[in-house]
Amino acid sequence: MNYTKQQFYNRQTTLQNFGESGQQKLQEARIVIIGCGGLGSVAAVYLAASGIGNIHLVDFDLVNVSNLHRQVFYKMVDIGKSKAWALANHIQSISPFVEVSTSDKAITKDNIFSQIDDYDVVVDCTDSLPTKYLLNDYCVITDHILVYGSLYKNDGYVSSFNIPAGPSNSANLRDAFPKMPEEAVPNCSEVGTLNTIVGIIGLMQANEVLKIISGVGKPLLNQLLIYNSSDNSQFVLKLKVDKGCDNVGKRGILKIFKKEDYIDANCEIQEEKLLIDAKQLKLKIEDENMVIISVIEDENDNLPFEVSEKIPFSQFDAQSFSIDLNKEYTLVCKKGITSYTATKILIDKYPELKVFSLKNGIDNY
Repeated sequence: MNYTKQQFYNRQTTLQNFGESGQQKLQEARIVIIGCGGLGSVAAVYLAASGIGNIHLVDFDLVNVSNLHRQVFYKMVDIGKSKAWALANHIQSISPFVEVSTSDKAITKDNIFSQIDDYDVVVDCTDSLPTKYLLNDYCVITDHILVYGSLYKNDGYVSSFNIPAGPSNSANLRDAFPKMPEEAVPNCSEVGTLNTIVGIIGLMQANEVLKIISGVGKPLLNQLLIYNSSDNSQFVLKLKVDKGCDNVGKRGILKIFKKEDYIDANCEIQEEKLLIDAKQLKLKIEDENMVIISVIEDENDNLPFEVSEKIPFSQFDAQSFSIDLNKEYTLVCKKGITSYTATKILIDKYPELKVFSLKNGIDNY
């Protein structure tokens, strides 16, 4: 049975301040969503259902069983499949008037121009700080609008960056946080998250996109909305474009872009010499010379073996780390990403130290 666009989008076009003209703007829009996890899957499905004409999905990851509690548009049969492909397949089943394309290549400094240059709005649904700064800096340099979303435990953050506003564009990520933290911030796989806040922030991002494209409503211009799910509170942080600061102006950001590599440990190929696999660790776990340290943020997290010490990664400091060159050290976390980052920090500080990261983390032990 064939249905018309009028039937599909009747509830939107009935809105007096939206109408057919607003719907036509959505149909003509081209957006790219970076990250098809909790935020991206929600934002993508709702934007597709609203009638966005062209959506490009970018995600290098595969669907994992641990994703399903919050990435609710994936099914059991999707486990092991490309997230971007599975999400596109779902969108095509519900939105016949939307063109959807996919890429399974991680966004990097080398490919960002070719990957996302042809789109009107960039939607940042990643959980990677280096990638977030890469997307922000790219959008400032190329005058793209960026809809930002991020999560940390019970808090969610949303803003619309780099929107044309008079003689210059609105605030960007570096107006809120000028420099990328030197130490990595754990993502939801390390600190955990409830599925509800993931859905709420993804929907807020979708709402920002609809306002920007249709021109109906007021986007979060020069504002960062902070939402806390534990008490349902909202706080809006006002942002000021500091044109005199080298870190945030377009010229300053271009200088940063030329120097920064934006490497993300999630996408980085780990050096085998810094890894110890589960089989090797099981053989050495009773060795009195083996020191096992957990860098998981939740110190009460149940571990499959005893550890010598628990140091949350946010408190991990190589400078004050007490070492014994006669011992071997193994750092562990859930996925083997944060522990690898901590291992590299230690080996850079103490090149002679025997230190390893548990390959693929305790989730695969």
